[in-house]
Amino acid sequence: MYNERKISSAVINRLPRYYRYLGDLLENDITRISSKELSIKMNITASQIRQDLNNFGGFGQQGYGYNVEYLYSEIKKILGLDKVYNLIVVGGGNIGQALVNYTNFEKRGFVITAVFDVNPRLIGMTIRGIEVHDVDCMEEFVKNNNVDVAILTLPRSQANTVASNLAEWGVKGMWNFSHVDLNMPDDIKVENVHLTDSLMTLLYKINEVETDEASIIHNTDNNKE
Repeated sequence: MYNERKISSAVINRLPRYYRYLGDLLENDITRISSKELSIKMNITASQIRQDLNNFGGFGQQGYGYNVEYLYSEIKKILGLDKVYNLIVVGGGNIGQALVNYTNFEKRGFVITAVFDVNPRLIGMTIRGIEVHDVDCMEEFVKNNNVDVAILTLPRSQANTVASNLAEWGVKGMWNFSHVDLNMPDDIKVENVHLTDSLMTLLYKINEVETDEASIIHNTDNNKE
């Protein structure tokens, strides 16, 4: 069996993409695919695909390629998606509500069981049938329920304190949308999501293209002189 500690984060980060693309193939009744065909769809080299999957056993057969359903099932197990996970949301504002309303979570085995907030106007309301509780009740809820992951959508000034409390109460995973990187012990797994980082990366790419186009025009004009 593979050893997760030896697998690079780049490979791990690509696994959800494999899972998503394989799911699309299944929906289109494609039962077999080669690494070359998959590479064209995913814009990853066939060699990279084979190297990635070899970390977990390979799964392919020479001259046949990959059985899509089998590979999809195996990656599902590797990602831990063959289990059900209980989640809570800390912060019932716009981002928190949008995440609760995202119905695709249930299809992946993620069940949001409660939302917590300090705002009296939000406490007591329901979001898609899930109640918003007073954050003062969170410790009791976490200790009395099996909470696997906490989704943090609260101000950055509160994020580290709340995360530390959740870890102390037994939560092992934090999906952090607060605008700060959490400083947690190694046994607490954190995925920091900075939405504006992705947008800024996009803007850089747009400006890079515009700069290249301007440079080409400038060089063309100079050559005409």
